[in-house]
Amino acid sequence: MRGNKCGFKIHFIGIGGIGVSALARYYIHQGWKVSGSDIKASEITKELQYLGAKIYTGSRILKKTMPGLLVYSPAVKKDDPELEEARALGIKSMSYPQALGRLSKIYKTIAISGAHGKSTTTAMIGLMMAAAKLDPTVIVGTKVKEFGNSNFRAGGSEFLVIEACEYDRSFLNYWPQIAVITNIEMDHVECYKTEAKLVSVFKEFAGHLPETGTLVVCGDDANALSVAALFKKPRPALEKYSVKQSEAAKLREILSVPGEHNVANALAALTVGRILGIDDSTIFSSLAKFRGSWRRFEQARGAVGGKKIAVVSDYGHHPTQIKMTIEAARAKWPGKKIICVFQPHQAYRTHLLFKGFVETLKAAPADKILVTDIYKVAGRESAEITAKVSSRKLVEAVGKESVEYVLQAAVLKRLESLVKGGEILLVMGAGDIYGLSKKIISG
Repeated sequence: MRGNKCGFKIHFIGIGGIGVSALARYYIHQGWKVSGSDIKASEITKELQYLGAKIYTGSRILKKTMPGLLVYSPAVKKDDPELEEARALGIKSMSYPQALGRLSKIYKTIAISGAHGKSTTTAMIGLMMAAAKLDPTVIVGTKVKEFGNSNFRAGGSEFLVIEACEYDRSFLNYWPQIAVITNIEMDHVECYKTEAKLVSVFKEFAGHLPETGTLVVCGDDANALSVAALFKKPRPALEKYSVKQSEAAKLREILSVPGEHNVANALAALTVGRILGIDDSTIFSSLAKFRGSWRRFEQARGAVGGKKIAVVSDYGHHPTQIKMTIEAARAKWPGKKIICVFQPHQAYRTHLLFKGFVETLKAAPADKILVTDIYKVAGRESAEITAKVSSRKLVEAVGKESVEYVLQAAVLKRLESLVKGGEILLVMGAGDIYGLSKKIISG
């Protein structure tokens, strides 16, 4: 599957997804004829179109493309019309994790997993390896400025660096030589139900390492350490990192991205770099140059009602991510007024993590938090759960005057009444709230 495959056709269902689109870029670079479909066009699909991919909206279009291989997003249902069409036409099909898993067996793969920090750590490791002239191929679940604002870096070496997501046990398709676990915390509750089941799957993922491999874990995370307890040197090797180690102080001084969580991410990259034999000067230099990635504390200037503000767009939608991001903003701008707009993601997820959201929002060091409507994820909601949970109920449970429920359609107007000029606005969530930050930045 490596090398020039000009003439080979591959089609992606859900090609606008951040992971699937990165794999599509890989095959475009390999010379395959790439096509894809999604519910609607987006900036990601437009970028792929510019690179030469044929993009369709809707379904029942496989007869037009007749690919030799079809790859579909994990979000696609089994009864999806295009999948049914592929079966009828006899087209070989596999999920995105399965397709990426095939690549992980071909390359010397470094896979970064964990509840938080996967994308940033993957980007840091990819940039560090590139600086060391190891020329890796990188597939990451966010856009990275240093990759030409792309979620893919084309490399010419035997190394592949990938973000390994635990959703629906996706990362069990991957077979890395180095596996990183940044942390393990309850998420993807629709898949795992309990933390014990989640930890068990991470143990299975770590078990994919060969005897010559290395497991890298955060020594500050109890669940990650419980996975590490299964492994003894030398087969596979085990390396731990911690924000308590001496190098953390230097990283706090040189990193451009704020927050202790990013210090931890950088320590993970440092650990991997040393395993690969990269000298410390190259590692620290590359980490100092890292400017962050798309929707990970992404900073810009904007205006609300003609009044200028600083805008931070962040993908965080888990209680811990929200806590870390707001604390990082407070540490970066101690004297500034901080306003946060948060959009919960998925009703079922909000329901199961409700207590965590309440505790986080109640303690968050922001001057004002606007909680807008829950972003409903197609195919993952139920009327029973939707009736039990809402953003209004979440705010009522917080019971704090500074935390307010606002209809999404009214958020901008509410901000106009709050903003005086010079504030820090955090726009957080994994759904369409991203459009608010784009509107404010462009305005």
